[in-house]
Amino acid sequence: MKKKLVSVLLTAAMSTAMIAGCGQSGADTATDAGEATEETAEVTEEATEEEAAEEEATEDVAEEATEEEATEEAAEDVDYGTGDIKIWVADNVVDFTNETVNTFMTENPQYAGYNVTVEAVGEGDAASNMITDVTAGADIYGFAQDQTARLVAAGALEEVAPENVDAIKSENAAGAVTAATVGDTLYSYPMTADNGYFLYYDKSVVTDPSTLEGILEQCEAAGKNFYMDLTGWYQVAFFFGTGCTLTYDSDNDGNFTACDCDYDSEKGLVALKEMIDTASSKAFQPGSSAGDAVDYAAIIDGTWDAEVVKAAFGDNYACAKLPTFTGSDGAEYQMSGFNGCKLLGVKPQEDENKLAVCDALAQYLTSEEVQLARYNAVGWGPSNLKAQEDDAVKADEALSALSEQFAFTIPQGQYPGDYWTNAEALAGDVQGSFQTASDEDLQKALTTFQETVVGLAQ
Repeated sequence: MKKKLVSVLLTAAMSTAMIAGCGQSGADTATDAGEATEETAEVTEEATEEEAAEEEATEDVAEEATEEEATEEAAEDVDYGTGDIKIWVADNVVDFTNETVNTFMTENPQYAGYNVTVEAVGEGDAASNMITDVTAGADIYGFAQDQTARLVAAGALEEVAPENVDAIKSENAAGAVTAATVGDTLYSYPMTADNGYFLYYDKSVVTDPSTLEGILEQCEAAGKNFYMDLTGWYQVAFFFGTGCTLTYDSDNDGNFTACDCDYDSEKGLVALKEMIDTASSKAFQPGSSAGDAVDYAAIIDGTWDAEVVKAAFGDNYACAKLPTFTGSDGAEYQMSGFNGCKLLGVKPQEDENKLAVCDALAQYLTSEEVQLARYNAVGWGPSNLKAQEDDAVKADEALSALSEQFAFTIPQGQYPGDYWTNAEALAGDVQGSFQTASDEDLQKALTTFQETVVGLAQ
């Protein structure tokens, strides 16, 4: 490139000298030639600058690549020692996790000194077992987001490795990141964003799933059942739907410090009365497990039961967000609820080398690539933002209904264990003594409930 420009410049200069000696118009021609020479010089200078910039950019890329390779080589040169790593995951992802771990170990020979064992322990049991005996618990384990505060308080969760924090926050859904955080510290790796509920229905029976009253009427007319759990996790669909609040604040140690609750209100009474009306329908059945449901045409359930419902409804399988309902005050409300996720935690380790291996493995098991592969294998909805944009994920009817419902829900934060016990008792009264109770008695029950759950944070 430089040789061509020099040749052009020399040719232009020689032409200028020849034209200058040609007589009458020499002065004007010389001026033109001088301008041409200046323009050529400018082009040469610009081209040289551009070439220099390209060379500098190439050098920067090469330098970055070299630094990255050096970092990888340095990591491979570290002696991580030997040891055993135990992983707890839900039964339906044991095989998938074993295959993924094997891939990880093959691609990372620097960790060859570790023997990794995958065991089937569900998210709920994993959290309880870890809190009971941290030492005997798994090194890496899956759990539901509502257990985070309890696990932190029990010393069962190590903070996420600092070098992984920024990537986790930028690559995953905001609600999943919030669920993995206590105070201002990130304690776990988001694995899914599919922990919520929506409506499954048989479209040959329920032709209009838009209202709760309509669904119940259509099920009654067909002699079919409508299933919904009215206990703590599900009953907020009514209370949050009417605008009530029930959330807890916790400190960095996982201790509950305050509770914001306004169930003892007019909107709380509207929600409670709607629960009572729903439970009084002859089509209503308490429950949320499709595997245990019988003769049903609609059920409020989660993505984990999609295959069971598909088998039951066949070609009439359909999904939708939760319906609206008309309250005792005549106003229309959209049913709400919690949205949540599954998280992967790492237990604190005395051996820093082992901790580094656990962090690397947890990061890999929750990466975009693995989250998408896990969806394809068992249908778990990813929390990774790029994985959520995959065509197969976006075409999933259950995940699409859940995604639509998430617009009307709140991220599930941390709740004390006794909150769920009290919420279950409230649900029992809805199907029992509340069926004949006065509004005054119902309001008193809400006052007692609110005082109790607020007291759990004091």
